[in-house]
Amino acid sequence: MYKVTVHLEGAPAVEHDEDFDSFYEAAFGRIAGQLFVVTGDLQDAEDVTQEAFARASIRWSRLRTYDLPEAWVRRVALRLATDRFRQARRRLVALRRLDAEPRVPAVSVEALALAQELRALPLTWRKAIVLHHLVGMPVEEAARTLGVPAGTVKTWLARGRRVLAARLGEQQGAVHLD
Repeated sequence: MYKVTVHLEGAPAVEHDEDFDSFYEAAFGRIAGQLFVVTGDLQDAEDVTQEAFARASIRWSRLRTYDLPEAWVRRVALRLATDRFRQARRRLVALRRLDAEPRVPAVSVEALALAQELRALPLTWRKAIVLHHLVGMPVEEAARTLGVPAGTVKTWLARGRRVLAARLGEQQGAVHLD
């Protein structure tokens, strides 16, 4: 029998044996599948299940004596899923208070082409273009937001605009992001 050390951020290192690993492997898929039915989202189900198992690993010396440690993990995962649902609902209520009628931007062929070409740019250029041209931030504020010098943002903007102009075709006229 071997020992495994688990250290979660903010928690003391915990040792457990292969029992926990076997328990995890046997129960994770079953619990995640059950939570998927509850949450309707596989990623959320896996996240809350993983968090529940992380909490169980810290308490494994006590949980291993339970008749059904899986029930404990399932209960914790269900509570975590409920907490996530409540947080999402609170965010939605807050957003509705800010703007009772959600605005959906008009979708045009040009907007779709621009979005597609933006995705092809390096992430740094894309972030600079979005912050400056689409959000309307001055270069200096975009630089502070991105944590880089203003000159770097200007370089990313120039390179990004040049690539976008070439890809979107100058035959259609200059690319206007402003």
